[in-house]
This record gives sequence, structure tokens and C-alpha cells, in this order.
Amino acid sequence: MQEKILFHPTVLPQDFKFEFSHPFEELFFKTDVAVINAIHFKTDKPKGVILYFHGNAGDLSRWGMITEFFVEKQYDVLVMDYRTFGKSTGKLSEAALYNDSEYCYNYLKQYYLESDIIVYGRSLGTGVATYIASKNKPRQLILETPYYSLIDVAKSRFPVFPVKYLLKYKLPSYKFITKVDCPISIFHGTNDQVVPYKSGRGLFEVAPTPLTNFITIKGGGHNNLINFKEFHSNIEIILP
Repeated sequence: MQEKILFHPTVLPQDFKFEFSHPFEELFFKTDVAVINAIHFKTDKPKGVILYFHGNAGDLSRWGMITEFFVEKQYDVLVMDYRTFGKSTGKLSEAALYNDSEYCYNYLKQYYLESDIIVYGRSLGTGVATYIASKNKPRQLILETPYYSLIDVAKSRFPVFPVKYLLKYKLPSYKFITKVDCPISIFHGTNDQVVPYKSGRGLFEVAPTPLTNFITIKGGGHNNLINFKEFHSNIEIILP
């Protein structure tokens, strides 16, 4: 039942036609026994490319529109659907999350300098993004509503269960982040009811101090940071 508790994918027909406001290419990556569906937005004279790892619900029909926020800022964006999400196939596992995300990063390296790749994670995707940044040398890492580890979040939501021993998905961001050597920006709202603010702060406290900036969004929840001026003003600095 863990996948049903942690992940809330929606499935799309294989012939579903995406519609977005900006030019894009639909991609299908064959990784071992799975096919990963992705959207690659492309702009004229991009300032860089953002590899975006989304949250635990929905599919690319939703997340594609969300990432167009960055396309409007003149950045190319690649966003994938995890296995069982949207048109992506295969069996979901923690190893698969790492494997498929690495595949996407390597795909981008064929077309962009690594110094032009920005890794962005939101919610569930922050663990994957931190893993990728720890294994590579991107320009920077941006984390929106991240967690210390998935176990840390599960403990706060299911305090009566020994989740440390039961949970198949660990996503230990606190281990990965110590090996990141690019600038790190962390956004977290004080009213986050999904990933506690203290979990994001805990991640910040073990991150490389000279490289990391923690931005507190007072009153911010889990899915509404984009509604706050503090988010926009800091994104303008991080992604000029």
C-alpha cells in the first residue's frame, strides 16, 4: 500500500495530445524495462535549461503548465513523469526514480553544457533533484518545499507506526545534499501541512553552508509559494 499512500499518479492515454502555451517536444525515453514520458520546452536563446522533478500527484498535463513559469523567464525546461504517472510505464521504485532521473540528466548533457543545467525539485521531487545534483555538476540546485528525508515526513504523518523500518522509500536528501558542490536555494513555507517547515530547515542545517540559501515564505503552504512576492523576488535573483 506504500505506493498508494506516497504517490497519487494519474494515468494518461498513450494517444493523449498535450497542449501548452510554449513550443515543446514530447519525448519517450526507454530506460531498462520502462518508457519514461517527458516534455522538453525550448525557447529562443535560452539562458539555460531547467531539469524539473515534480511532486507526488498528477501528470505532465498539469506539471507541464506549472513549469511554463520558467519558460516565460527564457529558460528551456525538461520535465518527466515518473513511472506509472501519465504515459510513463514500468514499476515504480526508489532505484527507478534515481535511474530515470539520471537518464534525463544525461540526455540534457548531449545538448547543453553541464554548466547550463539547473536542477529543480518540488516536494517529492526534491529528493530526486538532490540526488542528481550530488552525482553531477549542474549550475545550481533549487528545492521547493523539500524534506530532510521521506522517513522524516512519514514520522510526522504516521507517528504511531515504526516507519523507519517499514518504509521502502527512504529518499535521504540529508545524505545527498552534503555532496552537492553547486549553489543551493531552498524555499519553504511556514504553514506547510504536507512537508513540515522543520523538515526543510533540518535539510538546510546539514547542507554546505557557504553554498546554501534558505528562503522562508511566511504563511506559505505546500502548493502556493508562487502566490507570495518573496518567492518571485528571490527567483528573479536566482534565475536572472
